[in-house]
Amino acid sequence: MSHQPLYPYLRVRDCGAAITYYTAVFGARELYRLVEPSGRVGHAEVDFGGTVLMMSDPFPEMGLLAPPEQPAPDAPRAPLSIHLHVADADAVLDKAVAAGGTLLRAPQDQFYGERAGAVRCPFGHEWLIGHSLEELTPEEMQRRYTALFA
Repeated sequence: MSHQPLYPYLRVRDCGAAITYYTAVFGARELYRLVEPSGRVGHAEVDFGGTVLMMSDPFPEMGLLAPPEQPAPDAPRAPLSIHLHVADADAVLDKAVAAGGTLLRAPQDQFYGERAGAVRCPFGHEWLIGHSLEELTPEEMQRRYTALFA
């Protein structure tokens, strides 16, 4: 079986504003968008350095919903997150929060050789932001992971 590229597809309240946020904060580049006469974005594509994220506004009449922009503080975290590798995770997380995101986890060095933290963008999606500290084999990552539970 051959596989084609895999594209994450987000439903985002105010897709146009989300594109502005993702380009300003994460350095993404808008490829194009298709807009209804009403102004809703029916489809957009944003390039994150070679990986395309597809997006649209919600279409509740078709069962296509977006997450709440600001979930209750005690609400469970989303079952999906997007992991974005950047040159400087601390700087990008600071920028994301300054632009309206909510810090979920401050950046810290991780056992898997990355410095990473998490932010919820103003549109309700969780982003794991990290940069590489060291290249590790899967065996070394497993050794370190196991040690966390010792």
